[in-house]
Amino acid sequence: MSERILEGQHIAGRGRLVDYVNLVKLPHTLFAMPFALVGATLASYHSALTLKDVLLILTAFTAARFAAMGFNRIVDRSIDAKNPRTRMREIPAGKLSVPQATASVVIASLVFILCAALLNRICLILAPFALGWVFFYSYTKRFTRWAHLVLGFALAIAPVGAYLAVAGQWSRPAGALLALAGAVLCWVAGFDILYSLQDMEFDRGEGLHSVPAALGAGGALAVSRALHFLSAACFAALGFLDGDLGILYFFGVAVIAVMLVYEQSLVRRDDFSRIDAAFFNVNGAISVVFFLIVLAERVFG
Repeated sequence: MSERILEGQHIAGRGRLVDYVNLVKLPHTLFAMPFALVGATLASYHSALTLKDVLLILTAFTAARFAAMGFNRIVDRSIDAKNPRTRMREIPAGKLSVPQATASVVIASLVFILCAALLNRICLILAPFALGWVFFYSYTKRFTRWAHLVLGFALAIAPVGAYLAVAGQWSRPAGALLALAGAVLCWVAGFDILYSLQDMEFDRGEGLHSVPAALGAGGALAVSRALHFLSAACFAALGFLDGDLGILYFFGVAVIAVMLVYEQSLVRRDDFSRIDAAFFNVNGAISVVFFLIVLAERVFG
């Protein structure tokens, strides 16, 4: 079985800015940000979408993710220091101190709340709850194997929040926005299970909870594949529930389904060597491709 010792997707270079970028794995913002733009695009069928809205949504999402990841690194610093894969993260490696990381989390949180306030009242009201949920995620692997679903819910907030930012109200029918959120939730939880396969034995040794630690590699892969099947089904359901979406959208769903199958093919119960490719490359492509297809449907459909 292949085992990775050093964590991937690390930006090379030196300097404080690079340390902060690596602290929160800023390139991973690519995973869910396009889905925030999907939410905004769907809302634009019925509400005006301005450049100001787009910039505030992008800034809010980036700030919220920065705060969530920074908080996670602070909470998990002692665990990360023990894990060969994560011991070179910025806090355990001594590149950033806890006060420095805490200050960055506070600033990012304030930026997120400010952006929410500038968007509309409902976003401002919901902003503290969104932050509370993403911070809560950092503690879940201490008591439940289903932390992956909590993370999925956290990222599913992105398209819902962007939709509310533009429309100022829930979708009609209500199931459309729920389907989009469900698709993102299952997609994220599915690939997070794949990623956590790398820490299966470490988690067991430390008494931490995850689907791989509880069910083993075979069981974890089965759950991940079921979640990705549900994700594709939810994307398809969105197309049926939202009357504004047409044939181009369903083509996009088919493309995403094929990409999910490919992602699953990269990881086997006895070979984790391509997890980085499955986690970063394929998932980054999935979110970008899906957004571009939804945008093309909006512009040309």
